Amino acid sequence: MAPYVCRFCRTSSEPTGTSCPSCGAPLDVRDVTSDSGWEEQPAVRDMAKINFGGSTCQIEGTTVPVADFGLRDHDGIFFSHHSVLWADPSVTMDAMAMAGGWNRVRAGLPLVMLTAQGPGHVALSEDTPGEVVAIPLRAGQEIVVREHRFFAATSNVNYGWRQSGIWYTTQSGNDQEYHYPIGYNVDSFRAASGNGLLLLHAPGNVFIRDLAPNQPICIQPTSLLYKDVSVGMALHLEYPNAAGSAWRSGYSYRQVWLRLWGPGRVAVQSVYERPEESLAITSSSQATVTRW
Repeated sequence: MAPYVCRFCRTSSEPTGTSCPSCGAPLDVRDVTSDSGWEEQPAVRDMAKINFGGSTCQIEGTTVPVADFGLRDHDGIFFSHHSVLWADPSVTMDAMAMAGGWNRVRAGLPLVMLTAQGPGHVALSEDTPGEVVAIPLRAGQEIVVREHRFFAATSNVNYGWRQSGIWYTTQSGNDQEYHYPIGYNVDSFRAASGNGLLLLHAPGNVFIRDLAPNQPICIQPTSLLYKDVSVGMALHLEYPNAAGSAWRSGYSYRQVWLRLWGPGRVAVQSVYERPEESLAITSSSQATVTRW
């Protein structure tokens, strides 16, 4: 049989099982691309196995999935310390060195990250309902992930974090407040040596879309799950042409969007936090503006 190319992780494999061995997506799903171009990523089936190197990751459960890693000798992963559900005594766990600890605390990012090295099994759980999204990374491939969505990654994936560069300010009297619609920081993951595996945890359903060069799309900022590093992003602000007491009192209704443009892949989650409707925006990072 011809090799099967997964529509979600873009890797090829032999179609001998019921799920993609690289990301766990079912092989027998129909094309569920909407008219607008978004494609729903199906949840990983209960007990589906994902292969990386000589090790495996089995996704167990549906409502609150568990990632059960079967690590061979010298294979390893890293993850946030609060995610450990259980581990074999043969698995070696240690703290992962993290640069910029004080800045991470201020940004609300996990300060303690752990590593686990085989042989043996270690199981992780986010302890909240949602989907586990598996993203195979080719050597040298990098993606950007919204903060607090990271679940686990293989030890050959480099992890970094940087300022998102997406912000705006509001002002009341002499008090100025900064807002960060996608968070103060974003995470970046890059497969350094050989192919790697990255797991994310997303509430709700996950949808992905491939953007052509310079093709734009506007999304709710907190719905962003991940994007290819080649995808650009900036704010987009919309102001409806409305009048009333809200305008006279210094408040103005506006819609804050995250504007993305290709080339590259974008993934969103259907659960998101609604942006604040607060004081008028006084300044922002790079943004396009529409008034209507």
